[in-house]
Amino acid sequence: MQQQISVITLGVADLVRSRRFYVEGFGWAPVFENEEIVFYQMNGLMLGTWLQSGLETDMQRPNLARPGAFALAHNVPGQNDVQPLIDRLAKAGGRVLRHGDAPPHGGFRGYVADPDDHAWEIAWNPAWSIDERGLVTFGL
Repeated sequence: MQQQISVITLGVADLVRSRRFYVEGFGWAPVFENEEIVFYQMNGLMLGTWLQSGLETDMQRPNLARPGAFALAHNVPGQNDVQPLIDRLAKAGGRVLRHGDAPPHGGFRGYVADPDDHAWEIAWNPAWSIDERGLVTFGL
């Protein structure tokens, strides 16, 4: 079986507020949107932000909890790119969870929550390469 993730879908309370975070903060462009969902084409997968009520109905799983015990991550090309992106995401409606600093295992990272409290790690890892398409590879 191929190891892949096709789509990550996040439940959101307010689609306009969420869209602002992803479009103005990350600078991502939606590839599809309507009054209930916005899709962003990523490097090999799709990220969806869906009104939580619609996601709960689709899953037949009411009362989805937030925040979850996970963090999404966005790796950047250099250490000096971490904090400016965290700051830009905060200005676009996010909340800084941890300012950029160096963890004991190396690299540089910080955390920001989107308007719906989904945690994003913004990281630079010198042991991971990022190619021109944005694909991350473990090890050099």
